[in-house]
Amino acid sequence: MKKVFVLGGTGFLGYFTIKELLKRNYKVSTISRHSMPTEDLLPREVEYRVENINDMSDEDIQEMLKGVDGFVYAAGADERTLPEAPAVKFFYEANVLPTQRIARIAKQAGVKKFVLLSSYFAHFAEEWSDISLKDNAYPRSRMLQEEVACMEGEGGMDVMSIRLPYIFGVMPGRMPLWTMFVNRLKDQKVVSVLGGGTAMVTAQQVAEATIGAMEYGEHGGKYSICGMNMKHSEFHQMVLDALGQKDSTIKVVPLEQMKPVMEQIDAKNAEAGKEQGVHMSMMAQIQNRDAYLDSKETMPILKYNVYDIRESIEETLRKCVQG
Repeated sequence: MKKVFVLGGTGFLGYFTIKELLKRNYKVSTISRHSMPTEDLLPREVEYRVENINDMSDEDIQEMLKGVDGFVYAAGADERTLPEAPAVKFFYEANVLPTQRIARIAKQAGVKKFVLLSSYFAHFAEEWSDISLKDNAYPRSRMLQEEVACMEGEGGMDVMSIRLPYIFGVMPGRMPLWTMFVNRLKDQKVVSVLGGGTAMVTAQQVAEATIGAMEYGEHGGKYSICGMNMKHSEFHQMVLDALGQKDSTIKVVPLEQMKPVMEQIDAKNAEAGKEQGVHMSMMAQIQNRDAYLDSKETMPILKYNVYDIRESIEETLRKCVQG
C-alpha cells in the first residue's frame, strides 16, 4: 500500500481527495492550518496535524514526508482574494514561493509523484492570446507555480497539475464558497449576465482526477478537467430557482454595457490601494466568452468518472440557501 500526503486535507478539495484515497486503500497523512470543522471529518486512520507548513523548517518537513510516495498540493490563494497592490507580489508569495520550496523538499524526501491543484485560468491564459489574461497576477502566478514545481521535480519526481474550473459539492462543517455568490443574487429582480459560459466539475471528479494524475499522469502534464459546460445565464437561472425567485429574470447584456461597470470597480480598488488577481475589466471579457473544456481530452487519461453535474449544482445551491 502506498502513502500519500495531502497539503490542506481539511479543505474542500483536500477532504474529497482524502476520501477517495482511502477508498483506494492508500495510506494518508495531512497537515492543515486550521483544525477540522467537525471532529469526525477525517477517519482515525488518517495521520493528521494542525500546523502551518510554511512555518516549519526544511528538516521538519522532510521528516514528515518520510515514506510518502505521492504529494497532493491543495493549498494557496485564488482569484477571489483582493490583496494590496501590486497583486502580483501577493500571489507570487502565496502560490509560487511555497510551492517551489515544498516541491524541492518533497523530492529530497523521496516523494515520486507531486500533483498541484491549479486553475483553468492558466489554461485560458495560454489559449487566448488575443487578450492579456496572462499578464494578470493570478494566472501569472498559477503558470509560474506549475513551471517551478516541474523544474524542482526534474530528474526524480513527476509533477502534474490539475487545472480546475467551477467546482460543486458539499462537505461537513463548511459552507460552500458559492454562498457569497448566491447572496448577491438574493432579492434581485433583474440579474444581468454576459453571454459566455464556463466549464464545471464536481469535487468528486477533482479527487478522482488528482489520483488519476498520480497513477497515470506524465511529468509536466497540465490537465484541464471538465464535467460539463454551461452558459452563465443558465447557471444564474439555477441560482434564482434555488432561491425561489420566480419573478426574477436573467438579462444577457453585451460586453460594451458591462465593461465600464467592471472598469469602475478596478478604479475604486486602485484608489483603495488594492488590486485583484484578475482585473474585473478582464473578468468581463472572460465571462463574455465560452471558457469551455473538452472532457475527452483528459478523462481517458486520468480516468475520472462522469457525474450528474446539475444534481451537484442543485445540492450545493440548496446548502447555500438553507445555511
